[in-house]
Amino acid sequence: MESSTYYISYKRDGKKQRKTKSINKMAKIQLFYINGGMTFKNKKDYIHFLKNRAVNIEPKIRWAEGYLTTKLPKDIDIIRPRMPLQDNAKYNEWKIHFERHIPLLEDNIILLGQSLGAIFFAKYLSENTFPKKILATYLVCPPYDNTLIGEDLVGGFKLKTDLSLLEKQSPNLTLLFSKNDDCVPVSHADKYQKKLKNANIIIYESKNGHFKIPEFPEIVEMIKENIKKM
Repeated sequence: MESSTYYISYKRDGKKQRKTKSINKMAKIQLFYINGGMTFKNKKDYIHFLKNRAVNIEPKIRWAEGYLTTKLPKDIDIIRPRMPLQDNAKYNEWKIHFERHIPLLEDNIILLGQSLGAIFFAKYLSENTFPKKILATYLVCPPYDNTLIGEDLVGGFKLKTDLSLLEKQSPNLTLLFSKNDDCVPVSHADKYQKKLKNANIIIYESKNGHFKIPEFPEIVEMIKENIKKM
């Protein structure tokens, strides 16, 4: 990132006095992160999930929270909105909430989505013109369609056939998958590959299933490299 210097000059007629003021302004990079969620075909399935899902009182350590905050440069503002009804998500509701943030966002933003958050970005950026310049887009374990393991992808998150606008608006587009993902099959990487000509698709041998990892140094380095190229 570059530091810009502004000069403000004042001149009093007759006395020929000039005052110069130097202002250093360092622009910050914003990183907008949307995490995962679940969708259900109907209320009955949702209630069944609530009654039967495993519960645990131990704290969960996720790479996208404290780890990302401490490992990324301090001049990155990480924005983590609480998306509506994450356990029973609807695309149109997420879209409304996301668009309310857009007036607060700056150019050269980094978009980072995980799981349902990743397909949200894939769908939104392939169907809508984003008014800010995107520095990079990272889609971590993004589902492509409703062929998940043990879950349904419904709620309006279905992708359209043409994903070209996603690539056009995201010059640095990276999709990341894990071979042992127990939710999003690695075959979804192939499906994205057929639709995206210039995206960087990375497949890891293991990221503890559905990227349930406390640390993710690879994505930290990728983000740092993007910033260096500004």
